[in-house]
Amino acid sequence: MMKKVPQDQTFNRVYITGIKDKRFDISIRDGRFDSIVESNPVSDEEALPCRDLWISPGIIDLHTHLAWTDFDHADQLKREPQEIEEMQARAFEATLRTGVTTARDAGGLLPGTAQHLVQTYHVPLRVHTSSEMLGAADAKGTIHLERRLKQIYDTGAGWVKIMATGGLGAPTEKVLDPVFSEEEFSFIVRHAHEHGKRVLVHTWGGTTVDWSVDAGVESIEHGMFLTGEQAGRLAESGVAFVPTTSIYRIAADPKGVLALNPIICDRAARAAEAHPKAIAYAKRAGVQIGFGTDYATPALHGYNLQELDTLRDYGLTRAEAWQAATGNAAEILGWGHQLGRIAEGYMADAVIFDADPYQSNDAESLRKHIVSVLTGARE
Repeated sequence: MMKKVPQDQTFNRVYITGIKDKRFDISIRDGRFDSIVESNPVSDEEALPCRDLWISPGIIDLHTHLAWTDFDHADQLKREPQEIEEMQARAFEATLRTGVTTARDAGGLLPGTAQHLVQTYHVPLRVHTSSEMLGAADAKGTIHLERRLKQIYDTGAGWVKIMATGGLGAPTEKVLDPVFSEEEFSFIVRHAHEHGKRVLVHTWGGTTVDWSVDAGVESIEHGMFLTGEQAGRLAESGVAFVPTTSIYRIAADPKGVLALNPIICDRAARAAEAHPKAIAYAKRAGVQIGFGTDYATPALHGYNLQELDTLRDYGLTRAEAWQAATGNAAEILGWGHQLGRIAEGYMADAVIFDADPYQSNDAESLRKHIVSVLTGARE
């Protein structure tokens, strides 16, 4: 099902997802789409393909945690290193198998580890990393932060992740409280940009959304308590929004795959209840919305397409949700010039389906219709 694109490959009379009633002949050369032309009509006597196929750009998950083997990090520390590596390799494989060809790891995965897993286990997942997250333990002033940032840069990470507010582990009344001072926050973003790094910000809402706009970060994550006014500011400034909606519905279910304690489930339920309003504000304002799952355990890796369902449930059209997972996500990564589209010259990262993805009822149906996942030219 998964394969690195060979030197030359051709698909004849295939549909491109989202384009109705037209077939295309697509050729791939050197891992990129070389030629895409509309197929010539055929007469009734001419043979048609034995089955119809649809091609879509590979899905881009902008917020995942491929290094985490357990919801509680303390549980991961009890595992042997080889077991952890094998579980991480399975996470890579499951993620790619479900149609995600590019992932932005939002903390925990070192670039060297990602490269090792891709090469050793032959799983050609394209991974962008942020290495270690900056959180409450780093709110010790700019001198400390400069040292920590250098450590992150030295790993080769292209992103810096700021934990600007609490999350599921924070009490409800404190979840919007800033972790850093405004001076510290601005310093992190400025220093990262000066060193050619991009910045993503974990924030549930509140003043850190405004700080993110003022500092010019690339994306905010989660943002379920985003206000209408803040959505307008995001749109005007070009800061993207990666809501990671499905994980909170999953976490809110005490009998679900995560089976979290009632306090955490309650916090997740509050977050999930708020998310549709944030999505509505962002959509109305014209914010660029990206696809991200925040999936981080073996029970979740490989089910990334559930995020499409939740985005649709929360107000995006099917086309908007698909765009969030392909073209928008590529642009947020800074790779919109060569990923996220079925277009000549673009990397041949793609998913082949044997049914129209736009007609699938849900993620489970969509996954069943995946024929193969292709990854093209390597950066």
